[in-house]
Amino acid sequence: MFADLLSAPGVEERGALRSRVGFLALHGGLEEATAEIAEAAASRADASWYAVVQPTDGAWHLPSHRFDPDKSPRLQQVLEHCDIVVSLHGFGRAGFWTSVLVGGAERSLAERLSIDLHKVLPEYEIVDDVEAIPSDLRGLDARNPVNRTRGGGVQLELPPRVRGMGPHWSDFDGPGFTSHTEALVDALASFAVASASSDL
Repeated sequence: MFADLLSAPGVEERGALRSRVGFLALHGGLEEATAEIAEAAASRADASWYAVVQPTDGAWHLPSHRFDPDKSPRLQQVLEHCDIVVSLHGFGRAGFWTSVLVGGAERSLAERLSIDLHKVLPEYEIVDDVEAIPSDLRGLDARNPVNRTRGGGVQLELPPRVRGMGPHWSDFDGPGFTSHTEALVDALASFAVASASSDL
């Protein structure tokens, strides 16, 4: 099914190989602003990144564990190149409108990133207790690309507000990201720089 998605009209793979830390955005276009946040954080940190971006009328939500690297040389290359990755996703769910969910199988990395996010996003609840994250948003499946690098990864589920969406930003005309999204991008970039220079 991943191969079918990649061959669908208007679907693009984007990215770059840089440092051994990478960002993923598997549902770009469909989960608004995730690809843009990944690209911006990677650019600021000189990090690697990979995104699958659907056109604005796209509606194909392929579960992350179906993103088989064997079907995409570009995804395979990023996963082999990177020691760790942070995978960015968008979600919206009652009771979690101001919650950033920090999943992924490598919990030590998740804890480190959570500390950084707590500092820069005081308006949000940073949820890093796996049991408090809805089971379908935990990102623990071994087949999920976020868990396929040598050092594992962190899956971030981002609510609309931190991505610059919703009535909270009705008066924002740009340019660039909203203040919350800027804070998120900066924290991700700082995390990538620190991770690239540390012994994982």
